[in-house]
Amino acid sequence: METQDEAELCFPQLFNISCKKPKTSLSQVLLPYVVVYSVSLLTVALNLLVIVSVSHFRQLHTPTNILLLSLAVSDFLIGLLLMPAKILRDTACWFLGQLTCLIYNYICFIITSASVGIMVLISVDRYVAICDPLHYPTRITDRRVKLCVCLCWLCSVFYNILFIKDDLLQREQHTSCYGECVFVIDYIVGTTDIVVTFIAPVTVIVILYMRVFVVAVSQARAMRSHVTAVTLQLSVTLTAKKSELKAARTLGVLVLVFLLCFCPYYIVSLLGNELFNSSSASIVIYLYYFNSCLNPLIYAMFYPWFRKAVKLVVTLQILQPGSCEVSIL
Repeated sequence: METQDEAELCFPQLFNISCKKPKTSLSQVLLPYVVVYSVSLLTVALNLLVIVSVSHFRQLHTPTNILLLSLAVSDFLIGLLLMPAKILRDTACWFLGQLTCLIYNYICFIITSASVGIMVLISVDRYVAICDPLHYPTRITDRRVKLCVCLCWLCSVFYNILFIKDDLLQREQHTSCYGECVFVIDYIVGTTDIVVTFIAPVTVIVILYMRVFVVAVSQARAMRSHVTAVTLQLSVTLTAKKSELKAARTLGVLVLVFLLCFCPYYIVSLLGNELFNSSSASIVIYLYYFNSCLNPLIYAMFYPWFRKAVKLVVTLQILQPGSCEVSIL
């Protein structure tokens, strides 16, 4: 018969080296479980709709939408893998082993870095479209965007090996007991990461979108001043500019929401808290994950093509022959 101390251990058979079970009652963990798993399910469903829509309809195969597709893939992985594993790690013993813990943290780093890189690419895309529209079709092509997206993910994969190489060789170095999943970042590596994946990209995003905002305002004023007397050619040009400005506004909202959810993630570490292990860090990580659920809702609010595509996907009309050629713009 187990003693009381043994019953409180994650691994009773490892009495001397086992962690204690988190002292939380069912009522305390039930609400967090329901909320997180509900958001996780919603995140997976919404981003899967984005992935299917952009992938299926050929009209949507534009450079900007390719970037949104890549962002939806990272958001989908967050909802499918990271959210459930995060709530499990915070409220229960980690029974999956140290190697699985290492892989989980590695995937977290990859997705986070890739998401930041994609946001930078989206900002560059809007900068060229608004500030240099004449050269946009030749500079920003589908092939180049796909190459940039692939490089973004590959760089994220190889860059984040810096975080796990020591723990991979000595997996039990930072583990005080069995049944926990912690990850300690070296000071130098952590400082480098803050510069590479937070300060530098956020600075680039803010500078580019400030420039986009200034040019967009001037273009909007120019269009209003010429709205009374325009030729057919000028009317087409103004319509194209208006479309680009609307896209810039929509993606500006996307980037702003991302920054609001993402910045606290690193501000906590700048204030000196132990990232990924403290309670305050858990809160900002959940906030960052919640952004993955908000992105498809932003598309639904601002993109009519997304609403039309979702309707066709939900009603299974995409299974009909030639559905990929259906006009939804």
